[in-house]
Amino acid sequence: MRVIDCLHLGRERVIGCWQVGEVLIDPGPGSCLATLLAELGDWRPRALLLTHIHLDHAGATGSLVARWPELDVYVHESGAPHMVDPSRLLSSARRVYGDDMDRLWGEFLPVPEDRLRPLHGGERLTLHGAEFEVAYTPGHASHHVSYLHEGTAFVGDVGGVRIVPEGPVIPPTPPPDIDIPEWQRSLDLIAAWQPERLAMTHFGLGGPVAEQLEQLSRRLELWGEIALHSDEHGFAREVMAELRSQAPAELIDAYEQAAPAAQLYAGLRRYWLGSGALERG
Repeated sequence: MRVIDCLHLGRERVIGCWQVGEVLIDPGPGSCLATLLAELGDWRPRALLLTHIHLDHAGATGSLVARWPELDVYVHESGAPHMVDPSRLLSSARRVYGDDMDRLWGEFLPVPEDRLRPLHGGERLTLHGAEFEVAYTPGHASHHVSYLHEGTAFVGDVGGVRIVPEGPVIPPTPPPDIDIPEWQRSLDLIAAWQPERLAMTHFGLGGPVAEQLEQLSRRLELWGEIALHSDEHGFAREVMAELRSQAPAELIDAYEQAAPAAQLYAGLRRYWLGSGALERG
C-alpha cells in the first residue's frame, strides 16, 4: 500500500491517490494524470475504487479507462450516472471555477457504463486478491463511500483534511450537498470499524484514529455554527486564524488549496439554507 502524491499545481501533499495491490483508490484530477502515470510506470491497475465523484478525486477516471479499457470502476450508485455523462457535474463545477476550471482540474472523460460497478454500501469486495468492505458514508457528498482493507479505512473526504499527521484535521465542506448530521453518523460508522489507520486523499495517513475523528467531529460542528452566524469574510477570518494557530506556517497553502475557505463557507451556508435555519431569499 502506498500513497502517490499527485503534485496538484506542483504542490506536495494536496491530493494523493492510493495504490493497494492491483487497485487504485481515487486517482485524482485530470490535471494530475501525467504525474500519476509517471509514478505508475509500467504497472497497470486492474480496478479503480472511487470514494466520490468530485473532480479532485475522480477526474482522471475516464482517462485511465480510455488507456486501459478493461478497468472496473467502483462508485456509489448515485454517482455512477454522472461518470457516464459528466455534463451536469462539469457545468456545476464551471460555475464555481470559471476560466480556472481547466487549469485546476484538466480533462474529465466519461466512463463507459459497462465499466461501472455501482455500490450502495455494505458490500464485501474481493479484487485481485485484496478484500475491501464498503460503507455508505454521506455528509461531505451524498454519494460518498468509504473502504476498509486490512485495518486501513480509506475515507476520501469524510475523514477530513490533515496535511500531516501532527497537523489539525479540518472538514472539507464545499457545496452542493453538505449534511452535518449525516456526516456525524458517517464518522460513527467509521469509528465502529475500529480501523488501525485512516487513509485520506488530503493527505496520506492520519491518526490516531479516535483523536482524528473526534477532532473532526468537533470542528465540523464549530465551523458550521460560525458559518451560520457570520458572513463569508467573518468565517474566513475565524477559521484561518484557528488554522494558522495550529498548523505549521509552511503547510497553510496546502490546507487552503485542498479546502479553500470560500468553498467551506459556501457549502455550510447551503446546508443551513436547506435545513431552514436561514431565511430563503
